[in-house]
Amino acid sequence: MLVLICYDVSTETKAGRRRLRRVARVCESTGQRVQKSVFECQLDVAKFEALERELLAEIDPSMDCLRLYRIPGTRGFEVVEHGMFKAVDFDGPLVL
Repeated sequence: MLVLICYDVSTETKAGRRRLRRVARVCESTGQRVQKSVFECQLDVAKFEALERELLAEIDPSMDCLRLYRIPGTRGFEVVEHGMFKAVDFDGPLVL
């Protein structure tokens, strides 16, 4: 399934800036950044649940916001892109 991760981490304190770096690092290791605090990932259910647990361990729910959108399957939705963003084709061949 396609997963869209959006977050807003308070950076008013040193601890907040540290949380922001940690959340971004987790997201970068899992998916593709499409905006500063927005990532797209292709995950199965088990990986989604593991990612959710990992992100929840990093944020402070009293100060930060984390939204995870699960978009099941490829039928019934369409991603329309405008501008110069170059997306990675997750279903295409992997060239190393």
